[in-house]
Amino acid sequence: MEKRNLEKCEVPLTALKDKETGTVTSIKSGRGRGRGRGWGFEKRLMDMGLTPGTKVTVVKSAPFHGPVEVLVRGSRLALGRGMAERIFVETANE
Repeated sequence: MEKRNLEKCEVPLTALKDKETGTVTSIKSGRGRGRGRGWGFEKRLMDMGLTPGTKVTVVKSAPFHGPVEVLVRGSRLALGRGMAERIFVETANE
């Protein structure tokens, strides 16, 4: 039986291509950069089901820095690119 070396990698949600899946590891609020988003931003995403440990699949990533459509817990969500860049997911690379 062949063993594969699976390397886990943490990347922003925007780095995933269409049909790729990752597991949410963290949400960066952007605090410390002027008027960055705070707890309300993180809470909003968590209310939508984007909590650490949740599987997320990119359905469609719009071109030209448009929104990212994702499948989370059986629901489709459209996230702005700025929001998606602050959601970090873990992927397994072969």
